[in-house]
Amino acid sequence: MTDPAPLRDLRIVEFAAIGPGPYAAMLLADMGADVVVIDRSADVQPRNRPMAVQRGKRSIALDLKTGGGREVAWRLLESADALIEGYRPGVMERLGFGPDAVAARHPRLVYGRVTGWGRQGPLAQAAGHDINYVALSGAMSSARRAGELPLVPPTLLGDMAGGAMFLVFGLLCALREAARSGRGQVVDAAMIDGVASLGALVQQMRGIGYWRDDPAQNFFLHGSPFYEVFECADGGCVTLGAIEPAFYAELLRRLGLDDVDPASQYDTRLWPALKARVAARLREKTRAQWCALLEGTDACFAPVLDFDEAAAHPHNVERGLFVEVDGQRQPAPAPRLSRTPARAPGPGCVIGADTDAVLAALGYDAAAVAALRADRACA
Repeated sequence: MTDPAPLRDLRIVEFAAIGPGPYAAMLLADMGADVVVIDRSADVQPRNRPMAVQRGKRSIALDLKTGGGREVAWRLLESADALIEGYRPGVMERLGFGPDAVAARHPRLVYGRVTGWGRQGPLAQAAGHDINYVALSGAMSSARRAGELPLVPPTLLGDMAGGAMFLVFGLLCALREAARSGRGQVVDAAMIDGVASLGALVQQMRGIGYWRDDPAQNFFLHGSPFYEVFECADGGCVTLGAIEPAFYAELLRRLGLDDVDPASQYDTRLWPALKARVAARLREKTRAQWCALLEGTDACFAPVLDFDEAAAHPHNVERGLFVEVDGQRQPAPAPRLSRTPARAPGPGCVIGADTDAVLAALGYDAAAVAALRADRACA
């Protein structure tokens, strides 16, 4: 049966790394791309297990410091539409696979690079992680409550949204252009660039005076009684997000706060006292009781769930938000396409498990494979 996935005609070569590169390649594999991961021979271990972020991919384990390993990598690249790498600036060049070298042998290939700080600037060679890129972009300053330190969820904003998502977007843009021009190009996806772009709405609101940096006067920064996380009687938490006047009025009605004038919603002088009342009201019942009263209404309500609870929630179950693969829970592919859906998730490739199959597809016979192993070019 023909694979209906929309990217089934693409081959992507992923140079194994951590974080946004593998996740970006997983998104492409979900949509049908043939993703071959070049893992390091030294990383082949008996204890290696399938990883969810490697689902839909194949893995070949090479030593790129050997002539044979490099030649296999070149054969792979010459059969590919794009590559993905997430090393520090200069590493791929030292390995002999920098953009100029690749373009000389395969001018049509799209070269996807994801870094934290970007390839230029005084921090380009510095180590860093998600938390640092989010901080320097300015985005972290918008994730705080009055009198508290800024806080962001781990890896979601910098690595996955600012890095992987923008890398995928850039790759698909460049691949479409290459189909017209016959020429590849470099996609420079820096996490700090992506996070800065994600702040476009906040920047716009600041520009027109709608966004206030003072958390006490900004409902997004948890100063209000209607956009916040609250604790319930059993220690569980719920969220309110009734920004619009009609939704705010509905929230007040369902909380039994009939003496509160909905028209005074944005009078920040009233927020502290009313927030205390809302907090006290929500502590009167358990999280489950509030779910029974508020979930599914226009009060803009949702409980704060842990990962196990989220997987069991009826809404998420009906949508198939998570899938079970070999006893491991994984997020289902997203977004959903009506005519050419994503592939059903598999367990993920194990480092080096597809080495023989990939070599055979590249034209290496048994004797050639044996020679590569004898030279330690592949695992």
